[in-house]
Amino acid sequence: MNTNLEQYPIELPFPDLSAWKQGNCGVDYVYQFKSGHPGKHAMIMSLIHGNEISGALVVDKLLRDKFKPERGTLTLGFANVAAYEAFSPDAPDATRFLDEDMNRVWSEEALDGSRDSLELRRARALRPVVDQVDLLLDLHSMHESDPAIMMGGYLKKGEDLARQVGVPEYIVMDKGHKAGKRLRDYGDFGNPQSRKAAILFESGQHFEKQAYPAALDVAARFLMVAGIADRKTVEHYLLPTAPQQQKLVDITEAVTIKTDNFRFSDNFKGMQLIGKAGTIIAYDGDEEIKTPYDNCILVQPSMRHARKGNTAVRLGKLVE
Repeated sequence: MNTNLEQYPIELPFPDLSAWKQGNCGVDYVYQFKSGHPGKHAMIMSLIHGNEISGALVVDKLLRDKFKPERGTLTLGFANVAAYEAFSPDAPDATRFLDEDMNRVWSEEALDGSRDSLELRRARALRPVVDQVDLLLDLHSMHESDPAIMMGGYLKKGEDLARQVGVPEYIVMDKGHKAGKRLRDYGDFGNPQSRKAAILFESGQHFEKQAYPAALDVAARFLMVAGIADRKTVEHYLLPTAPQQQKLVDITEAVTIKTDNFRFSDNFKGMQLIGKAGTIIAYDGDEEIKTPYDNCILVQPSMRHARKGNTAVRLGKLVE
């Protein structure tokens, strides 16, 4: 595998989360606030991956600001704190998780099964809280310095929620990863008959300065959409501009690595458009990986966690 990876400067602080360990609802690092007025139950989750700090900064900020819902219930959570606390700037990609990817364990089979890992134990502890939630915003960031994207899942309700939030420019619709189910697809979030919905925001590269204000802006807009807060309450969290029109990208294929000799044919960037069908974008052993259609968009190409069974890139088309 290619190990010639760009090293990004760490421009964001790592907040001390020890003050939040006890939680207030029976689960460590999880806080739940009830307004006493009717409304939805919304949750903002951070640190599903231990090195994705912009989301942790958002949840830490809301807790330090003593933010409370005006209607409904708000839950704020830090997921994989063990991985977060193990972070080292000398190996910034190593603490995405400790035992296994926490965003691949959210199937009923995995959660109800006998398999054990640090991430599975934490997911099982979080599960009763997540089961209460009507609307979920899962805050993430990216391996590479790519444009921010909102992952709406594979159901119309996810797209609708992403459009209501209104940022960023790109909404990406997909069915996830072969390696396992994401939190945003868990339970009723992935049930077309349920009104519960979830979105996953990728705020940019993990450590770049802009990732935090972008995530805080999305969190504020999500709180407005959920009815948790009015604009005047969260206005100071908002960025001054929003895209005039969002673009929808439909993922048709996730390229899953099959061999120990996967490599891209060029230094591709996220949301890069490849004009011609049949263009070779990667090699997996002796197999050529080609674009399946004209104007193919590459979503999150990265060699940073390139190993058999992982997703190397997703291929999508712009929905007009």
